[in-house]
Amino acid sequence: MISILFYSVVILVIFIDQLSKYWIRAQLNVGETLVIWEDVLNFTHIQNSGAVGGLFEGYGRLFVPVAIIIAVVCIYMLKKGYINGKLLVIGVALYVGGAIGNAIDRVLFNQVTDFIDFSFRQGIPNLADYALIFGVVLIFIDTFIGALRKRKSVD
Repeated sequence: MISILFYSVVILVIFIDQLSKYWIRAQLNVGETLVIWEDVLNFTHIQNSGAVGGLFEGYGRLFVPVAIIIAVVCIYMLKKGYINGKLLVIGVALYVGGAIGNAIDRVLFNQVTDFIDFSFRQGIPNLADYALIFGVVLIFIDTFIGALRKRKSVD
């Protein structure tokens, strides 16, 4: 049951991420903006050939093997039972799905399509980036809860 949840979340993240990027590439030219919610959210089509925030510009393909390694290690850990509990499984699946979603862009286009432009924050990420972020947050929450439980059982 846990692996069905894991693979379902991974596939859903990849599907929604790739669909949203396809839609952006089809609707907006690079640099073009579509106002979604005035002074809050725009879709601004940019292409990032590096990592988050344009770091390592031009070296984005180097992250493809990293995404593959992350996916393989997580699947191995899932099969061995190290990744268990719904919160941790969902967190790791979000992370893997986001990593693979961006890796697909890097393999196909040598860059990642970014578009989510909130006026109150810097940078323009995509849905895969948010899956990565939320995945890490859920992993930390699960780790924190596990540490609290362990501490309570010792006391």
